[in-house]
Amino acid sequence: MEKFIYDNNNGLWYELHGDYYLPCLAIPEEEVHTIGIWGRKRRRYLRERRPIIYSDLVLSGKLYSYLADIDSQARNKLDLLVTQLAEKEGINEYLKAQDQLAWVRAMNNIRNRAEEIVLEELIYGEDAV
Repeated sequence: MEKFIYDNNNGLWYELHGDYYLPCLAIPEEEVHTIGIWGRKRRRYLRERRPIIYSDLVLSGKLYSYLADIDSQARNKLDLLVTQLAEKEGINEYLKAQDQLAWVRAMNNIRNRAEEIVLEELIYGEDAV
């Protein structure tokens, strides 16, 4: 039996493995994208809770560009939310100069709330794909 055969009907090459011919498939190469914590969280969510979407992104070669985009959106939204919430609650440089501990507590509280919003809307949201 030949090691490789070509099927004219579907245009695929097949390789002999034991007694069976398996198609020679390759996942398309992706550009290298660095992803941060938000992209990694989204990847874990997709892999665990939405495996079909995850597989589709992997097989189409779009996973890392998608994750890099989600990571960028999440960081931008987090920065915007922290700024807006701090302004709304009157957390400013004057408070920082007067009572640093109160300022740190307030900013940590704001950051935690903003992270929860980002997680809910961008990372774990069903319609985020």
